[in-house]
Amino acid sequence: MSDATSIDGRYDAAGTRVAAEPSVGDFLALLKPRVMSLVIFTALVGMAAAPGHLHPVLAATALLCIAIGAGASGALNMWYDADIDAVMTRTRTRPIPAGRIERDTALGFGMALSVGSVLVLGLLVDPVAAALLAFTIAFYVVVYTMWLKRRTPQNIVIGGASGALPPVIGWAAVTGRVEFEPLVLFLIIFLWTPPHFWALALLKSGDYARAGVPMLPVVAGERATRTQILLYSLVLVPVGCLPALLGFAGPIYAAAAIGLGLPFIGLAAAIKLAATPQRLAKACGRLFGFSILYLFLLFAALLAERLIGVPAFAPVIGLGGWGVA
Repeated sequence: MSDATSIDGRYDAAGTRVAAEPSVGDFLALLKPRVMSLVIFTALVGMAAAPGHLHPVLAATALLCIAIGAGASGALNMWYDADIDAVMTRTRTRPIPAGRIERDTALGFGMALSVGSVLVLGLLVDPVAAALLAFTIAFYVVVYTMWLKRRTPQNIVIGGASGALPPVIGWAAVTGRVEFEPLVLFLIIFLWTPPHFWALALLKSGDYARAGVPMLPVVAGERATRTQILLYSLVLVPVGCLPALLGFAGPIYAAAAIGLGLPFIGLAAAIKLAATPQRLAKACGRLFGFSILYLFLLFAALLAERLIGVPAFAPVIGLGGWGVA
């Protein structure tokens, strides 16, 4: 059993279990820091876009709690998915399948951070924001990780709701309410998630097949996935323009929505039309990378307008009884 590893710990050459010695870096890896950075940023934009004012210390506390809550979700996801993470080349070096952290340790770590982040956010900032954070964690861990991920190719579509909630939580931290504007930001991220992840799934379809995860390319095939990526992209881009059309974003945002949206559609079309496996892989890699840039710059444009005081457009589309703050 030389050099063997287990998702429940390490073993030496004689087959004797060796206690794991996780480092600080291993615990940080459990938090999925790259995902956490996007969560923090979109939550920050939700806070900046919200009407009203939050004391800087409370704003920093809210962002920290949202970040920790997101990290807790990642840790609990890795705890539950340790078996399939060990099979996939993309995830086999994560702390649990690599034997650097015990599964029970990851579970306790994730639960402690989950409870702590929700309690601190509720007690120090706002109970509505805390309730939304608790819902987000529960949705990601229970609905997506435990239920949807291993059962349906729509796992990313439905499960994407959890990743789309941070701007709503950030808005609620300032206002104490859930209003129409942050729900539009939620919808943008929700529609962005499928083409973003399906581009990666096309590149890693063999991994998902070996792990028994029913991602769309595995269940419906490459052709259907290409079509779905293009269709979602065609819906995403006009929805990305809604903040300007509804009157809570201005010219910087509008230029970003159009200037980034058209290349997004072009890259999705390139995936649909790719004639060879090599061209498909290249197109998927480009869309996956650009999609991250798209979401970051789109939200950065809205943040920039708030910071420099650029006035929003007059609404082109009426909101009826919803109103705009």
